Amino acid sequence: MAKPTLGGGRVKALIFDVDGTLCETEETHRHAFNRAFAKAGLGWHWSVADYRHLLRVTGGKERMRAHRESLGLGLPDDAEIARLHAMKTGFYVEALQMGSVAPRPGVKELIAAAKAQGLALAIATTTTPANVMALVQAIWGCPALDVFDVIAAGDEVAAKKPAPDVYNLALHRLGLPPEQAVALEDSRNGMISAQAAGLRVVVTPGLYTDQDDFTGATWLMPDLSGLTLAALG
Repeated sequence: MAKPTLGGGRVKALIFDVDGTLCETEETHRHAFNRAFAKAGLGWHWSVADYRHLLRVTGGKERMRAHRESLGLGLPDDAEIARLHAMKTGFYVEALQMGSVAPRPGVKELIAAAKAQGLALAIATTTTPANVMALVQAIWGCPALDVFDVIAAGDEVAAKKPAPDVYNLALHRLGLPPEQAVALEDSRNGMISAQAAGLRVVVTPGLYTDQDDFTGATWLMPDLSGLTLAALG
């Protein structure tokens, strides 16, 4: 397959999803959820198969609510779910600090090339800002805003992916129309979200999204190592 090119002289920004796109973080998230469940004595444990199914729901708190409802339970209530999610975030950040993840192939190279070409870089994610900060610190060794010009997170918008809200927020903060940016995603929900915001999308399926339907992706690649930034003008 020929290497795709982001060209035409119009692209001024790249907008990255985080989990599964920058790094294969979903297993780290799953283990952090299970640690929180065990710590709270909840009796829940999400297997790989459970988590693959639950990832169809975007947002950690939303996944816990979906699991609760699938069991026909009224507890834990939403307030306890918020506390559990905060605990889970602490366990996730701890795992990142121990070096549990690495960037996916081509990610750091693409970001360095984009910076050298003067492109803006943004994040559009359903994860929390705290998770973004911890991940960037673990991978780049610096604050997230030293790498990315804009961070738009799911808790800042009314509806999470596949709604376009978080991409619309990122574009608003970048001050760009969608035709001047490209989204990078790993999931069908993310692809739909970016497309609904009017963006072209590079999809690199992750470990938990390799069975998704990516019909309509602008570019579909195993990872970002084949992506070039030629002819950007």
